[in-house]
Amino acid sequence: MRLISWNVNGLRACVQKGFMEYFRQADADIFCIQESKLQEGQISLETPGYFQYWNYAKKKGYSGTAVFTKTEPLTVSYGLGIEEHDQEGRVITLEYDSFYLVTVYTPNSQDALARLDYRMVWEDDFLAYLKRLEEKKPVIFCGDLNVAHREIDLKNPKTNRKNAGFTDEERAKFTRLTENGFIDTFRYFYPDQEGIYSWWSYRFRAREKNAGWRIDYFCVSESLKNRLVNARIHTEVFGSDHCPVELEIC
Repeated sequence: MRLISWNVNGLRACVQKGFMEYFRQADADIFCIQESKLQEGQISLETPGYFQYWNYAKKKGYSGTAVFTKTEPLTVSYGLGIEEHDQEGRVITLEYDSFYLVTVYTPNSQDALARLDYRMVWEDDFLAYLKRLEEKKPVIFCGDLNVAHREIDLKNPKTNRKNAGFTDEERAKFTRLTENGFIDTFRYFYPDQEGIYSWWSYRFRAREKNAGWRIDYFCVSESLKNRLVNARIHTEVFGSDHCPVELEIC
């Protein structure tokens, strides 16, 4: 089974840059997107063979997630069930026979860390949500988690130490995820791989210089470890300031 996650940074713009061509070529069993930046009715995608599920932010042109899946899920839910967090279309959960699939667009702590305090609350509530799901069956979650966990996960760790996405606080929350039994699948397969990133600023020719960050993830419950086949980061795919990430499981 192939699963793909991609922060498209505006789906309508990404469609103009080859999204559908990549979607068809990827032929994933489950394809998740984050930061769709649209409202219901603003786009119509023809995806034969796929069920579509969308979660829109109340604020226009902001955030938003979607999942395209070949297999109809048993249940679908939107958000975390907490009003404070569920205004921005950040979470979709699909239940299958043997696992839950969660796609998430984690809030950015923003310039001057204006939203870091909120981000800390979100992190605790999101982990609690994952653990509640895990009481019933294993969890796969994916998306833009807006954090580079380790120094090898970004090009310039020293100069970004106190910037959004690489603060000690955000990195500690990701560590807590792993301590609670969730596997960062890319690092599971490639524990010491350097220079592979999933996001590059549009400024300073960052992608051309590969001055990037690895902030897009597939993470799984420990109990799914024996089903892991491979994890990939598709740095060759353009169309957004992020590139797609992939998980293959059996």
